[in-house]
Order: sequence, then C-alpha cells, then structure tokens
Amino acid sequence: MSDFRALLLTETEGKVAAAIETLSEDRLPEGDVLIDVSHSSLNYKDGMIINGLGRLVRKYPHVPGVDFTGTVAKSEHPNFKPGDTVILTGWRVGEIHWGGFAEKARVKGDWLVLLPEGLSPERAMAVGTAGLTAMLAILALEDHGLKPSDAPVLVTGAAGGLGSVAVAVLAKLGYPVAAVTGRPEQEAFLRGLGATEIVAREAMAAPSGKPLDPERWAGAVDAVGGAILGNLVCGLRYGASVACCGNAGGIGLNTNVLPLLLRGVNFLGIDSVMCPIARRKQAWQRITQDLPMAHLDALTQVVGLGDLPAMANKILKGEVRGRAVIDVRK
Repeated sequence: MSDFRALLLTETEGKVAAAIETLSEDRLPEGDVLIDVSHSSLNYKDGMIINGLGRLVRKYPHVPGVDFTGTVAKSEHPNFKPGDTVILTGWRVGEIHWGGFAEKARVKGDWLVLLPEGLSPERAMAVGTAGLTAMLAILALEDHGLKPSDAPVLVTGAAGGLGSVAVAVLAKLGYPVAAVTGRPEQEAFLRGLGATEIVAREAMAAPSGKPLDPERWAGAVDAVGGAILGNLVCGLRYGASVACCGNAGGIGLNTNVLPLLLRGVNFLGIDSVMCPIARRKQAWQRITQDLPMAHLDALTQVVGLGDLPAMANKILKGEVRGRAVIDVRK
C-alpha cells in the first residue's frame, strides 16, 4: 500500500472545510478495481459538494469528484486488468462514494468504461460528466426525430461546460445553434464553437405572457431549468423536444400544457448518473466522432488539486467558462 494526496472534506458543526491531505490507501472505500487517477474535472455538482450545499454528501470525511480517469493498478473484475485506462462518471461517486479529486480511487468495475481509442485522459475529463450529459441529450433528441433544418436548436447555459460541448457537437453535425448566455462577453467564444445566434438570457427568462409563442426552435438542450425551461417550451416547433439536463436556474417549472397538446412537444429527462453502460459507451463513441477536438481544447483549462476550492466558488457563480480539468498529480 502507498499514500496518496486527496482533497478531503471534513464537517464541523455543520460547516464543511476542504484541504489537501495525504491519506493511506487502506482508507479507500470498498471496490474491486483500484485506479491510479491522473485527471478529474470540475462540474456544478462538485462546486455544491465542496461548499457543503444540497446535502449531497451525508458522511464525512469525504473525497469529492464525480469524474475521473486513470490507469488500473489492481483488478478483481473480469472486464479490467492492470494497465487499462478507464473512465468513471456518475453512479453517485463523489457523493456517497469517494471520488476523483485524489491520486487513487477504488470503485466497482461495473461503473467503469474503457477510455475510447484516440481520446487522451485529459480530453476525456475535458468532456467529463458535463460533456457526456450533453451527448446523451443530443442522442435523445435524435431518437425523437431531430434532424438538421433551417430552424436553430436552442442551447441554454451555453458558455458552461455542458452547454459549450452541446454547441460544438450540434454545430459539427450541421445544426444552426442559438446559444443562450447571460455573459455577453462570451459571444466570440460561442461563435467560435459554431453558434450561429446569441440569445440573451434575460430575453429567455422573461415570459411573453402568451401560452404559445411563434414556432422557432427545432429542439433544445436545456442545462438551466426554472423560468427559462418553462418559457422555451412555448417556442418549440411542432413535434420538437427539449432535453432537460440541469437546474442551475432552479427546480421549478412554470409553463402550460398547450405546447404539449397543440404542438406535440416533448420533455426528455436526461440522467447521466445511473445511465446504463451500453448507452454510455454509445455516447463516448459519438463524442470521439462528433466533438471537434480543437474546440474541446479551446474550451478547456487545466488546474491542480489546490485550485479546487477557489474554482468551486467560481463555478457556482457562473464564472467558469467551458470545462475545468483537474490534473490531480499537480
């Protein structure tokens, strides 16, 4: 056994504190695969966990990090052997099971997928849960009939991790993309990813006062929820769908049933946490095929373990553009 560095969360009188600690391997939770972690990523949920929000973690001390990639060191699982490079996203790792903000992790092999050929560990974490969720959303929209047309696909929270990957993939696939953001300074960044139209968040958050708006959107990837989700549904084209991926704008949903009854629109719930392995593999394969790697690199910044507390505060404030990869060895 060997020691390893980790971002460890502790709780004292209801307050959560984060610090880099050196831990013994025997403190890792149960699992049949031991992994030498190289990279993780920062997601909105990680920001909540590091700041002790949402009661996502019930037992401390705790190592957060809902994503990681690394090399198998030991395995008792038939699908993996030492030397394999693997990815983990979801399965409530980083919430109820110690996660990827550490140099080592021990997990169930049933939660892992092999790193796709041609994708580096750093780029896999630039995708991470956010990018995987974006691709799952696009797959769901395609399953419900989305095809390139002259009408744009709306992407909310477009400058964030999930939204920016969705913009880049949809543009590569030939869709006009309308990117919703509350940060006008990100317009050049979003157009560089392929957005053809920039929509102010304020415009989408304010209801028109009508039960139906003009049919404008061929589909939507929504990472925000709240008022924006309630409003955008009223502007979907006949038979179109919105893939619901997040709740950064709130968990409430205030809309009306007429878009469903008169236009046959669909709400598609996207869950990347407990998503079956077969669907994950399909999504990762499509990511390697349809996500332009130059765009992925452009929306990625790499930081170290020690940068996480400050970055966690920024992501909750909407101040992180694109994706933040954590090189846990730094």
